[in-house]
Amino acid sequence: MAEEWALPRDRHEAAARLDAAVREHRFTIAVVFPLVGAVTLLASAEGVLPPPLAFNPLFVLFGTLVMRLPLVAGVAPLLDRRATVALAGLAAYSYGIELVGVRTGWPYGDFAYGVDLGPMLFGEVPLGLPVFFFPLVLNAYLLVLLLGGERSEAPWVRLPATLATVVLVDLVLDPGAVAIGFWTYESQAFYGVPWSNYLGWLLSGSVAVLCFDFGFDRAGLRRRLDDCEFMLDDLVSFVLLWGGINLFYANWVPVALAAVLGAGLLKTDRFDFDLSETRLGRAVWR
Repeated sequence: MAEEWALPRDRHEAAARLDAAVREHRFTIAVVFPLVGAVTLLASAEGVLPPPLAFNPLFVLFGTLVMRLPLVAGVAPLLDRRATVALAGLAAYSYGIELVGVRTGWPYGDFAYGVDLGPMLFGEVPLGLPVFFFPLVLNAYLLVLLLGGERSEAPWVRLPATLATVVLVDLVLDPGAVAIGFWTYESQAFYGVPWSNYLGWLLSGSVAVLCFDFGFDRAGLRRRLDDCEFMLDDLVSFVLLWGGINLFYANWVPVALAAVLGAGLLKTDRFDFDLSETRLGRAVWR
């Protein structure tokens, strides 16, 4: 008889179960979901999928949440009062600066959303904005910690390197998002994106990096990185999803930059897991 499922008794048991679930479905979360997502978004943009399937906001939000699970599992045990306050403050900032951006064009440049990315706050800004924004910065921060080693303990190394990685991430994201119609800019310079957008990301990225640096215990993050081999799988999903979309539209510079991120991930030597140990692998090779 199958063991009866029960609610976790405490936070530690809940975290352990989430870790186990992510490990069990690692390949599906990190590889299958972004590849299916890329195909679905491209089919939506090219008019292959009919309404209401095309750019279905619930599908977009659900897929994003699933791909975020490795990062959520990694940081969840570190969410003490200080980290929670930092995240709450950053969420308020992200909503505020996005509202200003939509209404005034500052600091990113005049832009408008082309599709609904889930429920919209005030009908203008995606309610799930922190789900889209936070991981981009936190993934960059974690990648710098891994690649930088002891050198990244110096703030004059860690903070500029993280900010540069955040901008690199957006140089991949925004051209792909513009290509499929997520949002549009009035002024266009780099694959449909104005340079002012990247100046805006320098501002917002700096605020986010400082919030994460203040809120999270760096030693705790390093321990979790050691314990959670999957903690950067969300960045793997990002490279596959947005690298694939840019490749489809022949956005060659963003494709090359996605490859740079992929090379950084490979250098961390954390992605040689045995497919036969996953549920998908056992289903195929049993």
